[in-house]
Amino acid sequence: MKLQLSVLAALLAGSATAVRPLTVKGGNFVNSAGDRFVIVGLAYQPGGWDYVASGYNPASGKDPLSDPDICLRDAAVMQRLGINTIRIYNVNPGVNHDMCMSIFNSVGIYVALDVNSPLDGESLHRNEPDSSYNEDYMKRIYSVVDAFKGYPNLLGFFAGNEVVNDVLSASLVPPYIRAIQRDLKNYIAKHASRTIPVGYSAADDPTRRPMWAYLSCGDDADSRSDFYGLNSYQWCGDSTWESSGYQGLVDTFKNTSIPLFFSEFGCNRIRPRPFGEIAALYGERMISSWSGGLVYEYSQEKSDYGIVQIDDNGDARLLKDFDNLQGQYNNINLDLIKTKSPSTTTAQHPKCEDTFILQGHSDKFNTSTTLPPNPATDLLEKGSGNTNVGKLVTVTQTKTPHKVYASTGVQIDGIEIKMLKDDESNTPSGENTSSTAASGGSSSSSGNSKKNTAGVVGVSTVLVVSVAVVAGFLGLA
Repeated sequence: MKLQLSVLAALLAGSATAVRPLTVKGGNFVNSAGDRFVIVGLAYQPGGWDYVASGYNPASGKDPLSDPDICLRDAAVMQRLGINTIRIYNVNPGVNHDMCMSIFNSVGIYVALDVNSPLDGESLHRNEPDSSYNEDYMKRIYSVVDAFKGYPNLLGFFAGNEVVNDVLSASLVPPYIRAIQRDLKNYIAKHASRTIPVGYSAADDPTRRPMWAYLSCGDDADSRSDFYGLNSYQWCGDSTWESSGYQGLVDTFKNTSIPLFFSEFGCNRIRPRPFGEIAALYGERMISSWSGGLVYEYSQEKSDYGIVQIDDNGDARLLKDFDNLQGQYNNINLDLIKTKSPSTTTAQHPKCEDTFILQGHSDKFNTSTTLPPNPATDLLEKGSGNTNVGKLVTVTQTKTPHKVYASTGVQIDGIEIKMLKDDESNTPSGENTSSTAASGGSSSSSGNSKKNTAGVVGVSTVLVVSVAVVAGFLGLA
C-alpha cells in the first residue's frame, strides 16, 4: 500500500509543471537555457490601490493571489491575451498563495512583486527614510520573501515604487533604496534556494536618469539594482515615435548595464486606448535596449485604466481596450525579440561617480554609496519567522466557475486555462477573443506557439488517465 500511495503521489507531484526561473545576465533577463526573456505584461491589482478593496487587509486573510477561482478566471483571460508577466503591488505574506501561483505558473505567466504595502510601517517614507527603515519594516519585506521564494515563476521583487519623486526625496532616499536592495539580496542568499532578482520601479520625472545611473553603477552587486523599471505614460492616443518622447527614452538609457523595462505604461487620455506604443516598444528601435513592459492595468478601477470589467458576482467583461491590446500583441515579431537580444556577457557597470550619475542634473540628488546599516541583523540571520513558505501544487481545475463576456457582450464559451509544457512561457495566440466569441466559434487558445499544442493536450490526458487508474487500483475511486 505504501508503494501504491507513493506512485499516486509521484504522479500528482509530476503534474505541477514549472516555468524556468529567470536570472539577469548583462542587460537581459534570461532563463536557465540562456534564452532572452522580454516582458509582455500587465499590472494586476483587482480592487485598486485602496488596501481594503484590493484585499490587502491583514484581518481579511485575502489578497490578489488568495482566491483560486479568481486567479483561474484571470489566468484564462490573460493567457488568451498573450501576456507572460503580471505585476502585483500588495500582498499578504500570511495567506496561502500556492494555488494561485501554481495556476499562473501552469500557463507560463511570471509574477513581479512589490515587497511594500500602503499600510503604515510597511513601506519606506520618502520624506523620513531614516525613521521608517526599521526592524518592523524589515520583518515585513523578509516575510514577503519567505512567502514567495519557493515559486519558480517569481520573476523578482521591487524594492520600491516611485519613492524618489521630487527634490526632497531625491536628496534623502537613494542610499536607502540601495540598502533595501542589499538587505533583500542578502536575505535571499541566506534563506532561498535560488537567486531572485531585486530592482526598483521609478517615476518618469527628472529623477529618472540619475536614479537609474545611481542604482546600476559600482562594484557592489548586493546593493546594485538587478533591473530598473520605469512608470511611463508618455505615449497617448495616436502619438507617434516623434511626438511621444520615446526617442528621448532610448537616448537616455541606451547604455544600460541592467535590464530596463516599463514597470507601468498605458496613457488613458484617449479611450478606448489604441496601444500604438506596443509596436514601438517591441520594434526595431527599442528592443535592443528595452525588455518590454507592463500595461497598467488589468481590472477596471476608479482611475479608468482597466482592460477588463469585473462584476460584483465575479464575472468578467472584456473592454474594447482588451481587444485593441490583444491586436497589438498579436503583431509583435517574436523572432525580432530573439535576434535583437543585447549582450548577455558580464556587464561592465560604470563607476559611481557624480559625473556619471548627475550629468548636468541637480546636485540635490544624493549620490552617496555609504549606506545605512541593516536595522534587523537578527532577522537576516534567523529569518522573518514567517512559516507560510509557498510551493507549487497540482492544478486540477482548468475551467473557471465565472462567466467571461467579450466586448461585444457575447459570453465566451469554454473559458479555461491550457496548461503549457515544462519550461514554456505564454506568448500571443494570434486570435481576437471578442471576434471569435461573437462568431460563435471556439475561443479557446493554447496561449503558446502552435507547435506545442498537441503535446500539452497529450500531457494533460495522460495525467488524468494515470491518476484515475492508480486511484481505481487503490480503491479511491
